[in-house]
Amino acid sequence: MRIAMIGTGYVGLVSGACFSDFGHHVTCVDKDGDKIAALRRGEIPIFEPGLDALVASNVKAGRLDFTTDLAQPVAEADAVFIAVGTPSRRGDGHADLTYVHTAAREIAKALAGFTVVITKSTVPVGTGDEVERLIREANPSADVVVASNPEFLREGAAIRDFKFPDRIVVGTSDERGRKVLGDIYRPLSLNQAPLMFTARRTAELIKYAANAFLATKITFINEIADLSEKVGADVQEVARGIGLDNRIGSKFLHAGPGFGGSCFPKDTRALVKIALDHDVQLRIVESVLAVNDNRKRAMARKVSNALGGNLRGKTIAVLGLTFKPDTDDMREAPSIPLVTGLLDMGAKVRAHDPVGMEQARRELPDIEYCEDPYVCAAGADALVIVTEWVQFRALDLSRLKREMAQPIVVDLRNIYRPEEMATLGFIYESVGRGPEPRG
Repeated sequence: MRIAMIGTGYVGLVSGACFSDFGHHVTCVDKDGDKIAALRRGEIPIFEPGLDALVASNVKAGRLDFTTDLAQPVAEADAVFIAVGTPSRRGDGHADLTYVHTAAREIAKALAGFTVVITKSTVPVGTGDEVERLIREANPSADVVVASNPEFLREGAAIRDFKFPDRIVVGTSDERGRKVLGDIYRPLSLNQAPLMFTARRTAELIKYAANAFLATKITFINEIADLSEKVGADVQEVARGIGLDNRIGSKFLHAGPGFGGSCFPKDTRALVKIALDHDVQLRIVESVLAVNDNRKRAMARKVSNALGGNLRGKTIAVLGLTFKPDTDDMREAPSIPLVTGLLDMGAKVRAHDPVGMEQARRELPDIEYCEDPYVCAAGADALVIVTEWVQFRALDLSRLKREMAQPIVVDLRNIYRPEEMATLGFIYESVGRGPEPRG
């Protein structure tokens, strides 16, 4: 199969590289000439474990290439994927479909022969209808099927998610479209990946519903964490106790500072707006958004409380800035409202992140960045663990204590055991684990 991938962002680049690894010939298209030039040099614009090697091997094999010229790859393609950004629109929270609509119009002009055009970007219900209308308006003679094929990739584990998916959702009622997408994903049949064919609008809604449900699980366990702290329970044991019920499951039941990233906040807001446009109120999802926003802001108060309620002139060391480990993505990261809140309370903030500091500087320019967690902790009145990078799970705690001005640790990811921290003489605050003994 010949595939044109429009967009070389997170979804487009990972999907294009994985499709080429299946044996298809993939051309990734982007208007950003600097990005395309960098990709041709083997420079990957995002941090994703294993992606650099995957891109390099398939470029070398001649199955993957990059261009700014859309016309030829689309004309030669059996399938054209739209994988451009759909950020939240300023002012109302709707998904901004400007890039999707522009891509549809440009694709239409270049089509030659039967082609399946697939939206892989996360788009509101009915976007496929509009994409098809735009293509037929620009090119009435086009022999085209428009389908939906939402992505379900986790940043930091995207390649494995693509190659070993829980499911592949394809939204089209056209038999020719089903055959092309079935052929594209046939290499995954050995992994017995469920290939689910459904109507286009249903596929579009599946993506939003999935993200909203996972965001709800996170928010639910965070509220249970608050209750656990008040009643002296351990939220981690509560989560394990309910997660062993296979109707509930253990995933996304990890209490913390709230969800962030490129998908959950954007997609839950967009789902609420889609529902309101159709006179439906999603009260649960609305509450999830409100609770999550409040939780992120509350984390700075949690740090303040650990220091007696006064941060004026205090130095706070922050470990982890990205919204999750194994990515450099700072979009809606909990660290942003946390650090902003600490600064507003008069604290001086130092921070360290294994890969995300360059991106963090754009969001948080008024703090000090350290290349080492121990340098970050030196002289600090408190240390806050915000992102659960594996590098932070095995810190030399004795050395950490010696470096700090006060042995106060606020662990927003519960990666250490309270009893161990107390034995080492730390004042240790975690999430949802009740009153802990003081060292």
